[in-house]
Amino acid sequence: MCPECYSDNSRVTPLLEPRHCLENHLQYICGTCGRCICIDKDEKRGLQRWNFPFKSLEVAKLYLRTADATAKTSCGIYEILSANGRRSYKIFKCMDELKDYLKKNSDKSCVQMEPLFTQDSYKEFSSAQIRKLSANEVEQYLKEQKNCKRRK
Repeated sequence: MCPECYSDNSRVTPLLEPRHCLENHLQYICGTCGRCICIDKDEKRGLQRWNFPFKSLEVAKLYLRTADATAKTSCGIYEILSANGRRSYKIFKCMDELKDYLKKNSDKSCVQMEPLFTQDSYKEFSSAQIRKLSANEVEQYLKEQKNCKRRK
């Protein structure tokens, strides 16, 4: 696992519409393995990808570093259970943020009330970058992503 971005695959992201994301969104570029993670903020709602629920803990882990870097603290991934029994995984900066979310969403609960995954402490990585990629970087990254998928 990469000590900076918590992934075993340096080209796993973006998961959805990779070309569109890499060409149009601000990326957190891991200074350790070079993985690109969408850190772009939606202008209308002010939300980033990591603010939304994820279908699995594994997918949530892929976006945790962008939450950590945005908040400048070690965030955590929590399992959220909906009244209809659906499980999702959300990233929160702290326990108070989780509690506020649960108050506003009475149909949701968090049984464990502790993160399923978090880092012990927040670390800055001086070689990490937050920026848009050049056209050449997008093509190279997509080529590497395609090669990683073939090896599996």
